[in-house]
Amino acid sequence: MSARERILGRVRRALADVPRDDTPYERAVVRDYLREHGERTVEQTVDLLAENLADYRAVVHRTDFDELPYLVMRLLAERGSQYVLVPPGLPPEWMSAADPTRIHDRAVSTPQELDRVESVVTGCAVAIAETGTIVLDGSPDQGRRRITLVPDHHICVVRVPEQVVSSVPQALERLDPARPLTWISGPSATSDIELDRVEGVHGPRTLEVVLLLS
Repeated sequence: MSARERILGRVRRALADVPRDDTPYERAVVRDYLREHGERTVEQTVDLLAENLADYRAVVHRTDFDELPYLVMRLLAERGSQYVLVPPGLPPEWMSAADPTRIHDRAVSTPQELDRVESVVTGCAVAIAETGTIVLDGSPDQGRRRITLVPDHHICVVRVPEQVVSSVPQALERLDPARPLTWISGPSATSDIELDRVEGVHGPRTLEVVLLLS
């Protein structure tokens, strides 16, 4: 018996008790799972987000609107970043204290040009506390997907509490599936067959998340 025949045999056995007139793909799927695991206050949800982000080796900062420009300036200075990618809709006050050369998000930019940029500063669409995940959707304050994947350093600003949710189901309700969604759980990392962890292969080596307190 070939591998193909064995696989098809398993499929037939799995479908043996399914009525022939059953049309599962035309029916709504029952989603009666928990929408979130436990009840938390806003402060507890934000703390959980920070804890899980740090567990994924992201660097977490907390600040307010008045101090945000100076925090961004310090983070870029500590990296020695001379060129910073800026999405078109990034609030200008976020970068008002920083002095590196700003590279604008352009469709004509080549991978080589993006690779010469040390840092990128963006907003986000939503942040998920239970999984420590930041989601980008290509909105004007986030720019094209590639600008957050090529540079080695990503500063992502999350507005607290309005952009923070507890769970993935709650996040999905806010997201448009037709938009280019990028789900980020910590800096890019992969492991080889010997489980040696390497960061920066598929995205930024360093992810700094700024929780912007309102």
